[in-house]
Amino acid sequence: MRGAVLHAPGDVRVEEREDPRILLPTDAVIRLSATCVCGSDLWPYRGIEKITGPSPMGHEYVGIVEEVGSDVRNVQPGQFVVGSFFASDNTCEICRAGYQSSCIHRELMGALGAQAEYLRVPLADGTLVATPDVPSDDLVPSVLAVSDVLGTGWFGAVAAEAGPGKTVAVVGDGAVGLLGVLAAKQLGADRIIAMSRHEPRQKLAIAYGATDIVSQRGDEGVARIKDLTNGLGAHSVIEAVGTQESMMQAIRSTRPGGHVGYVGVAHGVELPGEELFFSHVHLHGGPAPVRRFLPELIDLIWNRQIDPGMVYDLVLPLEQAAEGYKAMDERRAIKALLHP
Repeated sequence: MRGAVLHAPGDVRVEEREDPRILLPTDAVIRLSATCVCGSDLWPYRGIEKITGPSPMGHEYVGIVEEVGSDVRNVQPGQFVVGSFFASDNTCEICRAGYQSSCIHRELMGALGAQAEYLRVPLADGTLVATPDVPSDDLVPSVLAVSDVLGTGWFGAVAAEAGPGKTVAVVGDGAVGLLGVLAAKQLGADRIIAMSRHEPRQKLAIAYGATDIVSQRGDEGVARIKDLTNGLGAHSVIEAVGTQESMMQAIRSTRPGGHVGYVGVAHGVELPGEELFFSHVHLHGGPAPVRRFLPELIDLIWNRQIDPGMVYDLVLPLEQAAEGYKAMDERRAIKALLHP
């Protein structure tokens, strides 16, 4: 099969890879209908996250089940399925508590490379959820978004305790941040402040429910949030970047007693203990337990109550995956969808 492989920073190639096959009785193999480039894929692409050799890329996926192992009961060949970027058994104590991305048997799907024509999914019964039917072409991007960016933005909003009566600020205007805006709106937030300096992303944030746009960053951004909240800060802040600056911007934008949901993949983040101590800010986040939210989010999409697929503003054939990476790296695209 054909699949994307990162050989070195900036060097993505689509080349022949070994066809996936059933290795364990709990596996499934799916034929991918769509996949995409994630903002987190840009960390190794930029050389910030090191790779030790040619690495298959991609961890977001939807498609048709081709084959299942002998122990798989919940999905069957012919079904259209979506799964999380972490495979999980969905039965261990951690999974049952709602943190499937920390399952004691978890496997990172990125190591298997979902930017390809086919994909082996471990722990298929716990990982994959079938849609009610094969979706129409216009729904596929939205279902694909559930696999990571929508589920992650949703977890960010839940972790930040967004809801009625709350002012929510969102740090980061990538796909996760924008879908954090959508999630905060769906969860009933009264006011949603999107922090963005890019006009196309600002427009999409407003379409998803943002009531205010703040273009400043760092201390200036914090000051603007305070201005908009009577000097107090937001009740809920979603941190969707993962840098030192963005994390501190999120914490400092939160009022005492407020909540930060941090879902940006942290790189080089160090928190000052004394400032954190006196902030009275709750911090909760990490790799999103997307599996927890899959049934609810699929239902919202299927009934056309939300349209997360709008974050895909670049659609390419799999063979042009390198252009998808380049466009996102240069911020010419929010998120690139790839058709195998």
